Amino acid sequence: MSLNISSKIAQGIRLHLAVTTSAVVTCFFSGCDERKGAQCEKKARYAWEHPKNYIADETRAEYDKRMAWWAKARFGMFIHWGIYSVPAGEWQGRTNYAEWIMNRGHIPVSVYEKFAAKFNPVKFNPNAWAAAAKNAGMEYLVITSKHHDGFCMFDSRFTKYDIMDATPFKHDVIGELDKACARQDVKFCVYYSIMDWHHPDYTPRRKWEKRSAEGADYDRYVDYMRKQLAELICRYHPYLIWFDGGWEPTWTHERGVKLYNYLRTLDPDLIVNNRLDKSRSAAKDGVHAGDFGTPEQHIPATGMPKGMYWETCMTMNRHWGWNKRDGNFKTVGDLVRKLADIASKGGNFLLNVGPKPTGEFPEESLTILRGIGQWMKVNGESIRGTTASVFKNLSWGRSTTKERTLYLHVFEWPENGVLELPGLLSKPGKAELLANGQQVDVILKGAYGATLKLPERAPDPVDSVIKLTFAVAPVVANAPDIKGRARFADKTTVEIVPQLGLEARYTMDGSEPIPSSPVYKRPLEIDRTLVIKTRSCLKGKMVGPTKKAEFEKLTPLKAVRLENTAPGFEYKVYQGAWHELPDFSKLKPVSEGVVDSLSIPKSARKLSENYAVVFVGYIDAPQTGLYTFHLTSDDGSEMLLHGKTLISNDGEHASETKSGMAVLERGLHPVEVRFFQSGGDIALELEATQPDGKKGELKTRCLCR
Repeated sequence: MSLNISSKIAQGIRLHLAVTTSAVVTCFFSGCDERKGAQCEKKARYAWEHPKNYIADETRAEYDKRMAWWAKARFGMFIHWGIYSVPAGEWQGRTNYAEWIMNRGHIPVSVYEKFAAKFNPVKFNPNAWAAAAKNAGMEYLVITSKHHDGFCMFDSRFTKYDIMDATPFKHDVIGELDKACARQDVKFCVYYSIMDWHHPDYTPRRKWEKRSAEGADYDRYVDYMRKQLAELICRYHPYLIWFDGGWEPTWTHERGVKLYNYLRTLDPDLIVNNRLDKSRSAAKDGVHAGDFGTPEQHIPATGMPKGMYWETCMTMNRHWGWNKRDGNFKTVGDLVRKLADIASKGGNFLLNVGPKPTGEFPEESLTILRGIGQWMKVNGESIRGTTASVFKNLSWGRSTTKERTLYLHVFEWPENGVLELPGLLSKPGKAELLANGQQVDVILKGAYGATLKLPERAPDPVDSVIKLTFAVAPVVANAPDIKGRARFADKTTVEIVPQLGLEARYTMDGSEPIPSSPVYKRPLEIDRTLVIKTRSCLKGKMVGPTKKAEFEKLTPLKAVRLENTAPGFEYKVYQGAWHELPDFSKLKPVSEGVVDSLSIPKSARKLSENYAVVFVGYIDAPQTGLYTFHLTSDDGSEMLLHGKTLISNDGEHASETKSGMAVLERGLHPVEVRFFQSGGDIALELEATQPDGKKGELKTRCLCR
């Protein structure tokens, strides 16, 4: 017998059923009363020692089927809540903290633990929380069951450092919210931190901690973690577990793979994010653990590679947890456009709320949720269940796709009332505004292409959605892709990738491609600075937009001749709260000195956050040729070479790498790296790929003072 039974809700309890070709296989804990403990722990231990290899053995079809509900949802709520909400972001006169306050404020464990006794969220209403998510158009909810501070928001048998034992509240928040989500038909998911600043066996210790690591056993901590995860799966059956905090050296790829297979053995339907693995890969390659990518606080410019599931997580204001002084909330309009942008690129949007210690959502967050919800009630079908846009670039907004339907998200309403649909090869059967059902005239442009004649005024100033229906799946002619190094030393190879079924015609003199322009057939060798333009051609007619790419042959930068230098960088540290790199010429440093390499100096680390560092020195190029520099930072950074910006990685974001190329003569070249830290994790690294292909840090010199 072959059955296909989806996860169902019965009296607030979900049972996950996995299906094989011969029989129904239940959740690993089926028939087990978790609160009795022993039976479930025995089953969990067996799964840990005898896991199935889901990473290697799951087929693409099985993977897509498991991910189907999540991919259709497109929109979810993130909740960061814990005892860190008690100090409300303030510690010893500083006010820019949130969920990282224990680490950033250098609060000893014995002192931080006292927040638990003050955590009494008597206004917590799980039904209101779940309803707020549902009414905003969100299909799933992810809440922190344990953040980096180690405090558990559920009743764990393996620690007393949880909400039932350490607080006066004594409510199982996770359990109550789980049931509330079931009543609202919102899929319940949990966040769990690999990193744990509280547990005695977790290492490495914070550098500022006085607590000894002697006797700590990381394997024992991993066992504690896998027991708690079994508790979460057995008791609450979350649809998804969202991991974080696995970047420290004690956590490895091998540990991530083992834990992933263990969790999937406990619940074959479970979805797990990519932060469980060290590499944060999100591709199903049979090697890496994790089902979807997790860009943080930003939207990838072109989405992710085809076939890769991904989700942007983002805060409503500056912080994830509650900070009573953080009133810098994004607007409803901004977030609606971000939601449409993400959906148009095939991703999900996980929008965060940081509740107060009383158990209430901030009023600003509720206002935002209501505003998004109003938009979603009208336009939700253009988000839920959609796939990425068939258009690559739209000057006026975004587009999403659902089988034989296109949804046009018009951000910029055209003044002349004419909306261009570049490259549309299919004839729409009907066009209407979702806001009011008003019909829109479609004007065909010859055999290929169309425009829409719109009303004078947009029904929504933020995002007006037009629904186009077709007899068959719509086809759009996009500009061919151009691949190749934009800057090169000697020569480079350029490839043009035509759209399937279309020719790619191109020019190399900056003129527009026409039907008589050359047809791309093989890679082009470029040995000079020039501009390539390409456009699709169908049956002798140019269709779709033009793609342009500039290629620059670089002149080697001359090395400087210096004497009396020493290894390292000179640095200056500045203190202040910034969200992008400031104008350092107007600031006075609080400390300065020399470091051996590009690393955060001790004087800056003592500030914890809200600081900037400027490094000045000379890169020692070992050979003449093309160098590609890779600047990684969390938060913003910039690299200047010979006084000109080569890489800009500015703005608040999670750890991100950006690159830039330059041809260098052998010898010393002046370099400046600027960096600011506003909160969260800290990362700063500069590497270079040399002309011979070697990658790593280059030696640096500074002037002796």
